[in-house]
Amino acid sequence: MFFKALTQRLTRGFQALVVTSALLGSQASGAAEPLKIGYSDWPGWVAWQVAIEKDWFKQAGVAVKFEWFDYSASMEAFAAGKIDAVTVTNGDALVTGAGGAKSVMIMLTDYSNGNDMIVGRPGIKSLQDLKGKKVAVEAGLVEHLLLLNGLKKAGMKESDVTLVNAKTNEMPQVLASGEVAAVGAWQPIAGQAIKAVPGARPLLTSADEPGLIYDVLTVNPASLANRKADWQKVVAVWDKVVAYIEDPKTQPDAVKIMAARVGVPPATYTQFLKGTKLLSLAEGKKVMVKAEGFKSLYGSSQIADDFNVKNGVYKTPQKVDTYIDPSLTNAAAK
Repeated sequence: MFFKALTQRLTRGFQALVVTSALLGSQASGAAEPLKIGYSDWPGWVAWQVAIEKDWFKQAGVAVKFEWFDYSASMEAFAAGKIDAVTVTNGDALVTGAGGAKSVMIMLTDYSNGNDMIVGRPGIKSLQDLKGKKVAVEAGLVEHLLLLNGLKKAGMKESDVTLVNAKTNEMPQVLASGEVAAVGAWQPIAGQAIKAVPGARPLLTSADEPGLIYDVLTVNPASLANRKADWQKVVAVWDKVVAYIEDPKTQPDAVKIMAARVGVPPATYTQFLKGTKLLSLAEGKKVMVKAEGFKSLYGSSQIADDFNVKNGVYKTPQKVDTYIDPSLTNAAAK
């Protein structure tokens, strides 16, 4: 399930699934009703399972009902007004908003820290070695953005390579065909590509550009306006989650909880954590400051917006500032 969710991150064309009734369900929520949050199997979101099983929301004095989905289904549920909030990438928050289901990012959970990568064939040792060669990515998805950013940092342009559009789940076969010099994919597909071509290696990963993909909790604006105090309590629980996962004494129990949620052995799940940098509220506070570039949620989201428009994910540029409210994170950060 974790793998399935990865294949759908930064969903292209999601706006077609959005319905205009997005806001109605949450507007109808009364104060006595639990806040409904949709989550899926990206490690930064599965982390909430720890708080659920430890009963930390009840201790915080807020009624919350987490609902488990496949990733795209969670966005559909949010768009349909069936849940008050959803865990998504910052880019997907813009995509759903462009389709009519506006949301407000109130906190960061993590950023991709190596699970996304550009893999080169044997003999290709750097991005510069790709000049004049073919590179396969799925146009409009996150590996496309990762490649463009990497080329720019390497002093190159998109036109220095020939892009080949291919499905991400086919990248192992594409790399093995020998028709391209490199492919873009996320784990575990990237690992499958490396195994399929002995000598293949990562040329660039999301760990080289922290903030290229931020993962967030984003809330229906009406729910946020009506129940801000309750959302404040939800945000405040997050630091306990991060501390429990990162403390060597409690991490085995945390991994056991999370691994059970996604149905894999704990040892396997530990590997997933390495590609995900969990952010405490204090770390998230530093990211939720207006600035350009990937160190800011504003800057990263603006880059995602520009990329989405350029590549036809949606047509109208979004007002990025209206998608971010740092006040709850700022108030809860220690």
